[in-house]
This record gives sequence, C-alpha cells and structure tokens, in this order.
Amino acid sequence: MRVLVARQDNIGDVLLAGPAVRAVAARAEEVVLLCGPRGRAAADLLPGVDEVIEWRAPWIDPEPDPVDVLDIERFTGTLAGFDRALILTSSHQSPLPLALLLRLAGTPWIGGISEDYPGSLLDLRHRPEGDVPEPLRMLALAEDAGFPASADTRLRVREPLPDTDHLTGGPGYVVVHPGASVPARAWPPAHCADAVRVLGAAGHRVVVTGHGDEKELTALVAGEDGLDLGGRTTLAELGSVLRGARAVVAGNTGPAHLAAAVGTPVVSLFAPTVPAARWAPFGVPLALLGDQQAPCKDSRARECPVDGHPCLASVRAEEVAAAVEIVAADVGPGGEVVA
Repeated sequence: MRVLVARQDNIGDVLLAGPAVRAVAARAEEVVLLCGPRGRAAADLLPGVDEVIEWRAPWIDPEPDPVDVLDIERFTGTLAGFDRALILTSSHQSPLPLALLLRLAGTPWIGGISEDYPGSLLDLRHRPEGDVPEPLRMLALAEDAGFPASADTRLRVREPLPDTDHLTGGPGYVVVHPGASVPARAWPPAHCADAVRVLGAAGHRVVVTGHGDEKELTALVAGEDGLDLGGRTTLAELGSVLRGARAVVAGNTGPAHLAAAVGTPVVSLFAPTVPAARWAPFGVPLALLGDQQAPCKDSRARECPVDGHPCLASVRAEEVAAAVEIVAADVGPGGEVVA
C-alpha cells in the first residue's frame, strides 16, 4: 500500500503531523509526505517518511503565487500511483482543492477533515470532536482511516541528530528563541533581552537561537549575557541544540514544537490569536504564559490588532525565569526526564 500524507504549511505544522505519519507508516509499505516549501526542512526530519514531495499550494501558502494552469497540471502528474491519501489540515483550511487534484490523478481513496460538503472528493469525511491538540486531531483522522495509533503519541524526529556541543559548549543551558513567523505571536525583543539577563544573573548559561533572517534580532537579545547562534544552525542542528537545553523559551512558533519533538520542556509565550488547547507545545512539561483572554483571542491575526501587544508585553522576564525553574525541575542537563 502506497500512501500519500499531506501537510502543506509550516515547520511546526509538519512536526505536529508526526504521530499521524508514524501511524500510517506502521501499516503502509511506503509513505510519501506532501509538504510546502515552508515545511520542507521539518518533513525531512519526520520518522516514517520514505519520500517527500514539495509543492507550494496556492490555497495554503500565506504568500501564494498566482494559480498557474501548467504548474497545476505538472503537479497533478506527480500525484499518480497512490493507493490512499490522507489530507491533514488545520481547522481553517480545506482538504478539498487537493482532493480534487488527487481524484484527477486517479487516487481511489482519500480521507480528510472537512466542514464543507465534499461530494465525491472524499471517501472519508472525518468530523473531529472538541478542541483537541492538533497532533491528536490529525491522529484521529489516521485512526478513522484504518491506521491505529501506537502507545507513543509524542512528537518525534529522525535520529541521529548532529552533534552541536561545539556550538553550545555542551548541554545544560536555557534556550531563548525570540523570533516567530507571525509578528503577533512574538514576545517583544526588549522583553527577550531582559529574560536573557535575568536568566544569566540566576546562574544559567543562555543560548539564543534564530533563523538566518533574524541575526539582528538574536544579536540584540543575546547582548553580552547570551550565546548568539542566530543563523548558525540547520533545522536538524537546531533540534540538537534544543535537545541539549534544560528548557526552551519561545513563542508559538516552529522551534517550540521542535523542542517538544526532542523532549525538552517549553516556556511558551503564547498569544491567544489561536487556541492554546490546540497549538501549545505537545507532550512535554509546559508553562503557558500570556493573557489568554486578551482582545485578540481567536482572531488569527498576523499583526497585533491591539496597541502595545498586551497579551505578551504584560509578561515580565522574572515570570519567565520562574517558569523555567518549574518546568526544568525534573529534567536533567541533557533534557532527559529525571523522575
């Protein structure tokens, strides 16, 4: 059985699909993961994936190219030869455009979560119950499709990860990751810098991580008290850095989910623009900070709609440092659970 599993958005979304992918891989002979360019690096890290197809979907990507007929035709040609397809989507996304292309490519069985009437596009129209964490929502679709979950529903990455002791000086530090792909989800940079100073004063080694486009931000946040690794790691290397941490301080962004995938506790500066019940880091010790009843709640805003960004700006560095001590209390210097 050759199965296509699709998750076409960002790094964090693809990582959250990991338990569902592993459930499919336990029963299928081959699993091909369809992702977008924003999630490709995470797709390469997922256990159970035999092949990756990358394509920018104009109905998923936040900055899509115009629809191009020839591009659609070429892409549809790559979808031939699958016995089944599972289309994993967020609650605000539709599986139906991809299901149509899969039908045109001859896929005989397709499953997805759809509030809209799917007609003949879906063989399985899964209807999730309640506000469940995103990994379990996708896993429920896989189970309904005949791919039962194993006892291990945690996020995972493909092993081994590269050694990064030469970058960090060895495990036992605290990571502060100040960036986010959506500005409304980021803790203000000055607050991040304050947290680095407070954590350093408390005796922690602090490592600041970030994308290559965030070097100015990470340099500002690291200051003289933190080790600046902004732009110096691949995603796999970042996973290794996060694994070596006692705790990770981050907003609602892909590296927070990567931290969960390597088993490291997270202090989450979580803006309530999307529900924390669905999108908070999954399966690890967690401290959730930020006003979850702020006016931006459930708005899906990309830019903060409230002056002063109060949902996160109200969180002080001292609160973050205290939360680090709590979540890291039962975790060893390399991220292993001590209890």
